[in-house]
Amino acid sequence: MVRDGIPFVVTPLALAFVAFALGYWYVGAALLVVAAFMAFFFRDPHRPAPADESLVLAPADGRVTRVAALDANDPGSPTIVSIFLSVFDVHVNRAPIAGEITDVTYTRGRFVIATREDASLVNEQNSLTIEGARMTVVCKQIAGVLARRIVCWKRVGDSLSLGERFGMIKFSSRTDLVLPPEVAVEARVGERVRGGLSVVGRLKS
Repeated sequence: MVRDGIPFVVTPLALAFVAFALGYWYVGAALLVVAAFMAFFFRDPHRPAPADESLVLAPADGRVTRVAALDANDPGSPTIVSIFLSVFDVHVNRAPIAGEITDVTYTRGRFVIATREDASLVNEQNSLTIEGARMTVVCKQIAGVLARRIVCWKRVGDSLSLGERFGMIKFSSRTDLVLPPEVAVEARVGERVRGGLSVVGRLKS
């Protein structure tokens, strides 16, 4: 379990014991269910990433909702891949490539539905630029309707290995990847991906 989830599990668990001690069995049972869901939500499975510099991995679990050029009129435009995370998905974010973080920009914003295209423009978000040996990508953590807390454990100058954990978004949210034109995108709209495991793109040969 992610350490950020400990208070969300311990608090309802402690309240459940108090409720049971006072004889409020239904309240205690409900609080146990809440604690169990929180433990499930903040799970952090081990996932060994492949050792291949040419790959771009999914930065999060979820469903691909958008694959599109940032500029439809420019054949050399970067491509954006959006992944929507429901409350049932693992919310830990993982590095899509190995490299150094050259920029971290947090932007305050709104909390519209994360599947909306303009969510990447108007919602609260945290953007990381990761410069690898062969490519540079931008990964955005975007808050959703329920999300109110974006967590990033890394800073500018930190190095990331492929698939390494760098943060999470608490409750429903979205993660965007901006890929350079030299990457052939393999992700498709509607596809379900797993952070640190699923290949969303690879360098063109």
